[in-house]
Amino acid sequence: MIGMEAEFGIKQSEFARSPTLQTVMMVEKYIDKHSGEYKKTELFNNLPRKVMWQTFQVIMEYLESIHKIAYDNEGSIVYIWNPAFFEKVKNRPAIKI
Repeated sequence: MIGMEAEFGIKQSEFARSPTLQTVMMVEKYIDKHSGEYKKTELFNNLPRKVMWQTFQVIMEYLESIHKIAYDNEGSIVYIWNPAFFEKVKNRPAIKI
């Protein structure tokens, strides 16, 4: 099985740990709830559960690579995934999934 780091081209340091799905979802939900409020370090320090910095970095790179988050001009993290919009357009002929 290919790890998330290899599959998405994310660099992994020798100290980074592969995050569990539960941890990825926790970070994603927290970003969705607090979209635009925090910069990266502030977000890390305010997560509901502690995560290793290296693991957090892997999660952030992953969420950015699948276009769920972006950074605004001031460096704040913004949640950009819109499930309602996806449901609305996914069956259009011009959209390939």
